[in-house]
Amino acid sequence: MSSIGTGYDLSVTTFSPDGRVFQIEYAAKAVDNSGTVVAIKCKDGIVMGVEKLIASKMLLPGSNRRIHSVHRHSGMAVAGLAADGRQIVTRAKSEATNYERVYGEAIPVKELAERVASYVHLCTLYWWLRPFGCGVIVGGYDRDGPQLYMIEPSGISDTSVQPLEKEDRLLKQMTCRQGVIEVAKIIYGVHDEAKDKAFELELSWVCDESNCQHEKVPENLLEEAKAAAKAALEEMDAD
Repeated sequence: MSSIGTGYDLSVTTFSPDGRVFQIEYAAKAVDNSGTVVAIKCKDGIVMGVEKLIASKMLLPGSNRRIHSVHRHSGMAVAGLAADGRQIVTRAKSEATNYERVYGEAIPVKELAERVASYVHLCTLYWWLRPFGCGVIVGGYDRDGPQLYMIEPSGISDTSVQPLEKEDRLLKQMTCRQGVIEVAKIIYGVHDEAKDKAFELELSWVCDESNCQHEKVPENLLEEAKAAAKAALEEMDAD
């Protein structure tokens, strides 16, 4: 009975006999079913990219954004339920504003990630709440340089992006301009055409070239990245 969650998935405070919390697992499943989110730390900053699946042809291009600016020097990419992600972004903006009001400086990325992670974890502690059905990546530039954190639906905050760990040394030698193209290649490479869903590529960066401000990648560089990704995909298919 515990293996399928029957009777043990009605509340986030209910544990199954084998110690599982099914509502958190369901939230993680919502993240898995979402489009791919990638973030890399380069030698001069952070690049974030999102495979935003288009659920309806009625949606305007650029709507339902998955990448948001939290503060001047930090941004957030969301995987999972977009509405839940917007709630987390709103909380992150509030935390960043309050920190600057109290301390007179921009919030460090690590502090921002810890505060957001605590907020996400809070929703796993009370039976009348449910976990956020999304995971987020927080990236920014502070006095310690470029920083990158990932927050899971359980509230766990991690400093690594697992699929790219083996390429970590190469990524640290890249500039963000090169990183934009690599992120586009990754997202186009993992996109599943069999699902018959179109997608929109969202890219942002915070780096020396953007004057350490979190911004959308310039349109000309975005188009260049798309062209390079499509060419790499065609070359792979030809082989």
